Amino acid sequence: MLNRIGFSLAPGAAERAVRDNELLVSQHWPGPRTIAVVNGKGGAGKTPATVLLSAVFARFGGAGVLAWDNNQTRGTLGWRTDTGPHDRTLFELLPEADRLLGAGAQSADLAHFVHHQAREKYDVLRSKPMRLAQENRLRSADIDAIHAVAAKYYRLIIIDSGNDESDPMWLRMIDHADQIVVATTTRDDHAEAGALLLEALEDRDERSARLAHQSVVVVTQADPKATPADVDQVVTGYRDLAREVVAIPFDHEMVDGHLRLGALAPSTQTAWLAAGAAVARGL
Repeated sequence: MLNRIGFSLAPGAAERAVRDNELLVSQHWPGPRTIAVVNGKGGAGKTPATVLLSAVFARFGGAGVLAWDNNQTRGTLGWRTDTGPHDRTLFELLPEADRLLGAGAQSADLAHFVHHQAREKYDVLRSKPMRLAQENRLRSADIDAIHAVAAKYYRLIIIDSGNDESDPMWLRMIDHADQIVVATTTRDDHAEAGALLLEALEDRDERSARLAHQSVVVVTQADPKATPADVDQVVTGYRDLAREVVAIPFDHEMVDGHLRLGALAPSTQTAWLAAGAAVARGL
């Protein structure tokens, strides 16, 4: 306001940080990038992290962002995002993978299978949570086929995962990931499960260990009664396990229903922007 009336004031540190983060999440990379959002416990915030990181990258970097529900046990990504003009899921896309990978396929063909988020400009590839878990399981080759289609048409693929780190779907997702994001709340069981997952990845193979060391941890204050000390305790506990740790404040708009970045409080939007910038620094 002062600058508009003739003063010449430089931006403060907080404003410069926001501008830097916007620049980071706006960049495009040479080739597609895949981010896996993980935690071995349900309710740890994987789906909100998938949705809101997708929205951040799409808002500032433009189209070409896919949120993919790779969950064999009641994945909720479809429930927390807008529905397109159809009810199709990855199970309808999978038989068409070869055609979609062919020379004659066009990006508009994907509209038959993904659900475009009109407000925030990214797409969602849903699972089918109404099916039983054994009916939702995919083979490693199926994950390869879906990822090949996603990588052909999208510059950024953000994968919401299930809770079983031994499942072939989960393990194959890690094989395709360029970056992992550990989502956790301030609950002890969520925080411990995320830390144990990073330790398990370190022991799996060299590539998985590198992903663990370069991971980003997003600590969401899901409990409005959690104190700043509770958040700091979890953040501090992860500092030696991950490349960066970002805290997200409590926000009523994240509790239930559809998730929209624009509906969050400004401070929460700024925190998710910082989380996106932390991810971008690893890509």
